[in-house]
Amino acid sequence: MEREVRNVAKSRSRLLLASLISVCCLWCSITSTGIAAAGPAHPPAVTPAPSAAAMAAYRRALEEYTKAREAYDAVDKTYWNSISEKRKVRSAKRASGAQVVVDDYVLTQPPSYSGPSQPVNPSGPQPQVPTVYVPVVADFLNAAKQQFNFIPRRPGNELEFKRAYAKAASAAGLTNDQAVRIYGFEATGNGTYDLQAGLEYNTPHAHAITTALGYNQLLTTNSVELMAEAGDQFVKTLQAKATQLPDDLKNKLRSKIAVVQTMVDFAKSVPDDWGQHQLLAASPKGLGIHAMNLDVDVGPLLQTQKLLTSVLFARGRGHSAALSAAELEMMNLTGDGNGFDIVVMPLEWRDQVPTSNFFQESGYQDNPVAQRNNVVSKLIAATNTDMDEEVKKQGAKELAAAFSN
Repeated sequence: MEREVRNVAKSRSRLLLASLISVCCLWCSITSTGIAAAGPAHPPAVTPAPSAAAMAAYRRALEEYTKAREAYDAVDKTYWNSISEKRKVRSAKRASGAQVVVDDYVLTQPPSYSGPSQPVNPSGPQPQVPTVYVPVVADFLNAAKQQFNFIPRRPGNELEFKRAYAKAASAAGLTNDQAVRIYGFEATGNGTYDLQAGLEYNTPHAHAITTALGYNQLLTTNSVELMAEAGDQFVKTLQAKATQLPDDLKNKLRSKIAVVQTMVDFAKSVPDDWGQHQLLAASPKGLGIHAMNLDVDVGPLLQTQKLLTSVLFARGRGHSAALSAAELEMMNLTGDGNGFDIVVMPLEWRDQVPTSNFFQESGYQDNPVAQRNNVVSKLIAATNTDMDEEVKKQGAKELAAAFSN
């Protein structure tokens, strides 16, 4: 990918150089024939310097903005620190068997900035927010080829992947209702196995906003973490599948199993920690692992395991009741610990507890759904409403039918 970026940069440089040479040659031609004498050259327009009064007004506005912003930032920092501290209290209580009470949550909404806007400096160009490139499917495939000499076996059609996913999910104990409703919520009810966040709809300015991929929208870090934590089971599942195939297909699958094992070893090369896995996920090998979501043999295992991990997390903490699709989505959306916190919350608290309790500040700011539905009861209701609509779509109906076959 970096080579491609450099090549694009070189191409643009060559085009720019060629353009400059052409302009210079044209100018020399004109002046040598005397045509330029027809009129003086016009220098580029120069933006006049702002007046002293304009600069003074800007400095006053900047001072007001800075004071307001610093005051807000102090309140905001205090709020999110309290979110973190309350979360630690709840975790410690649950670990010791102590009773969690409603006051163990922050019961106020996050502060919102209402001061003046940042003023525009009239003396020069405004700073530009740098654009962060988000890797896309082509990058994942390229990384898999370069790093592991592997090309995923993609399905012949969407229904083939749906059937493979339904088989894997059923074998793991996930229900039709859980899988289909979460697919509807995460992948719009018509999403494809290679759907990436931000590209759900074919609009002119659509662009990838995260690396989230597939029916359950796994991030690159999810893929690396699942390889580290469940990769050995993936290998066993694939080995069992290989024994049932004819020799030619068996050998192909065994070659794939060797690649999966290499990926598992790489994912296990660091401690089992989200931050450590995040670093691996950003590497070329991490992008290559993410490409396994596109493979019809391995992708369904990864997508299933994302949900199964949450089910096992809840079960391991004594929650024996089956999780509804919305409850499982809370764990998928906010992380297992935060989602489980929502699942076990008494119904009478859910109208009081803000959704901000279950996010980091950056995650909350990037999640307009959690902001609009700003208490737990609203978020769960909105999730169910969205699921109710999305499962009516053809893609969701096809997935539901795949569970029945």
